[in-house]
Amino acid sequence: MKVSTVAPSARPAFSGSTTGRGWFGAFQNLSREHAFEPLRVEGRIPVELNGTLYRNGPALFENFGRRYSHWFDGDGAVSAVRLSGGRAQGAIKLVQSEGLAEERIANRPLYAGYGSTHPGNVFSRVGDRSKNAANTSILVWQDRLFALFENGFPTELSLEDLSTLGEKSFEGAIPSVFSAHPRRVPARKALYNFGVRYGRQTLLDIFEMPDEGPARLLTSLPIAPSMVHDFLATDDYLVFLIPPMRLKVIRQLLGFGAFDKNFVWRPEDGVEVLVVPIADPQRPVRIETEAFFQFHFTNAYQRANAIEFDVLSYPDFSAADRWFGGLISGDPGAPHLGRLQRATLDVGNQSLRMDAPFATSCEFPRVSPLVTARQHRYVFAAAHSSRDTSRVGLFDELVKIDVDSRTQSRAKLGGSERYASEPVFVPRADAADEDDGWLLAHVYDALSHTTHLAVFDALAMESGAVGRAHFDHHLPITFHGDWLPARAN
Repeated sequence: MKVSTVAPSARPAFSGSTTGRGWFGAFQNLSREHAFEPLRVEGRIPVELNGTLYRNGPALFENFGRRYSHWFDGDGAVSAVRLSGGRAQGAIKLVQSEGLAEERIANRPLYAGYGSTHPGNVFSRVGDRSKNAANTSILVWQDRLFALFENGFPTELSLEDLSTLGEKSFEGAIPSVFSAHPRRVPARKALYNFGVRYGRQTLLDIFEMPDEGPARLLTSLPIAPSMVHDFLATDDYLVFLIPPMRLKVIRQLLGFGAFDKNFVWRPEDGVEVLVVPIADPQRPVRIETEAFFQFHFTNAYQRANAIEFDVLSYPDFSAADRWFGGLISGDPGAPHLGRLQRATLDVGNQSLRMDAPFATSCEFPRVSPLVTARQHRYVFAAAHSSRDTSRVGLFDELVKIDVDSRTQSRAKLGGSERYASEPVFVPRADAADEDDGWLLAHVYDALSHTTHLAVFDALAMESGAVGRAHFDHHLPITFHGDWLPARAN
């Protein structure tokens, strides 16, 4: 087995109290890459879990002596945990992006990022593209694996050993960029995604990726120069919420300042809701509503004459960006303000109604794949156990929210100084209910400086993990991932 070593950084330091801040050890460079190797199993891995959990997230936080200024800037690594017969194997490899390769040849940083300024002089900044960090999510499409980053092309990886195969444009279907949150519409046997192209006129490119056949560009629609991270899909519509952020495009193109600092928040403009009929994408409906900000949605479905969905909302962009950005320095500086809200979109009356937010501080919400684009009841997310823990740092629990009864169940992580990534729900083969299945989450254990995959019974989350599969080293906290069931023989 070939093992490559990544030059580790010293464990990052921060000022202030260390109480509850053990999570900061996860913001250390990945110590080693490796192909699949056996993981130590604690407890019981259900034998019916037969497949692979792929996850993606930043794994290099220091690059040639320069520490990135924002979590979102770290160079990506894709991990995989393969489960079969109650046993587990794990692998993780850095995505060998073109930008990272160029920096290694130059032996210095070359690129700006989402929250990090350009390291060069004024002449080297102008017209310089940003690096495709490939650090946000994964996509499995037509038996191919891709690492996604919303400001670049998808980067293809080997399903077998996670080696990097290179950027792909799907035979030219992608003009420029491809976002990190594709959505599946089972009724259409296709995935949908988008990309935002900034320029004299900012365009929203929308893509269709059928289960069979080539990807295609559905349409390109003009939008305000805002930031769009995620969207929603139903059987008949694609829905985009465009927050009232306005990019200083010229300043960005000239390479001045970090991307997130080149936005102006204009709440008086409100959120533009863009409703795109899949069958007629050239004729969208545009609706205005009150200002708020979101990174992530859960799931959308059509009900009567409306579209219902859940959104993880923040009061404004700075509230979200400040908390996420502060993690890389060890102190978010304020409580996490993300809350789940139910929304009802009436396209005919051109209105959006938002219910009262849930009190739980949480992020990275997911639903069962069995209810994709269908009415759902349960949302699973990484959560804080209290307002105090949300002020200190990363998520220390998992939560299952019943959006119908407005009740919730919580899962402890089995010890102090343990922190969870986004949970992924895997239904039982004979699932009787929407929440009948397993919840999988990576957990960073600060006391041992290692990471394990924790498996919870979603019907009895309060009982704790039924099993854990341990890496012998840490994996930096990941953003998003997905479960790929093993093929039946």
